Amino acid sequence: MVGKDKPSYHAQHHVTAITFLIFGIITTSTLFVFTLVLNQNHTAMAQQQPNGNSFQMDNMTFSHHTASVNGIQLHYVIGGHGDPVVLLHGWPETWYAWHKVMPALAKNYTVIAPDLRGLGDSSKPPSGYDGKTLAEDIHQLVTQLGFKTIFLVGHDIGSFVVYPYAAAHPSEVKRLVVMDVPPPGFFPPPSMNGGPLLWWIIFHQTPDVPEALVEGKEKEYLSWHYQNLAYNPAAITQAAINEYVSHYSAPGAMRAGFEHYRAIPQDAIQNQNYSKTKLTMPVLALQGGYIPVFGGNITRSAVIYGMKILAQNVQGITVPNSGHYIAEEQPDVVAKLLNNFFSGHL
Repeated sequence: MVGKDKPSYHAQHHVTAITFLIFGIITTSTLFVFTLVLNQNHTAMAQQQPNGNSFQMDNMTFSHHTASVNGIQLHYVIGGHGDPVVLLHGWPETWYAWHKVMPALAKNYTVIAPDLRGLGDSSKPPSGYDGKTLAEDIHQLVTQLGFKTIFLVGHDIGSFVVYPYAAAHPSEVKRLVVMDVPPPGFFPPPSMNGGPLLWWIIFHQTPDVPEALVEGKEKEYLSWHYQNLAYNPAAITQAAINEYVSHYSAPGAMRAGFEHYRAIPQDAIQNQNYSKTKLTMPVLALQGGYIPVFGGNITRSAVIYGMKILAQNVQGITVPNSGHYIAEEQPDVVAKLLNNFFSGHL
């Protein structure tokens, strides 16, 4: 091979250096763009990789973790400092239901927001959706985190969990908050609500049928609930809807959500047994003041009705300008109420 056809060592070195320089520029630019996108959508990143990575909400740092509890993997978000506050979400939501409230609470408390069994990024086993088992999931998580006593908050089906938790471990719950839905077995009679049992409770309890009908239509089905149970549907942001729909569209997620409802008869029996001893810790029962699907203004609160049967020391508050999704519709009010209640100033 003649010399002019074969690049010299210096020419090769020069080409190689330029190649690495270009590659470095492209890689750095890509990483910059990638980092920018992640910073703009930290929640999505964390959901895909719930392995301890941190993110910011209103200048407060939180992180995603997974714990092995009660035979399953339970995903939770934690942040803040101080006494622990455990927040249990409802259906059809995930831990993200609390995202507007968590930063304010994290200034004074260690905030722990799990995904309930079967939902969000937690395991989706075929069984274990009764309140007693779900409460044990959370109790094992709290124990693993090294906490002895907690403040405990549950919304919607989260109330199905916080009541048996408090009943089984009364000395470990300093104060209890139940939002919008009473524990199974302690709903008021239909005449008090002005109508029959909610149709979706019956629908969700029907074996196999809801899964078959809703598959591929999760967004449409879930959106009906966000729109018709909220006083201000716009408070359930598109980012929140996307988060919920993406998780409830995952394999087995809708079935797991329906299993929480199918366990209601079992929950009612368990709760009847627990109710033989009234709760003695202070209880705050919060009710949204206006729910369109219930006909508008709420004049008699189901959650206040139920908790006054189950506990000795209950304070009931109706939150104005809020429907069912109180923590998202009136987050500032909820954060203030919780801070005041936990500190004994409510």
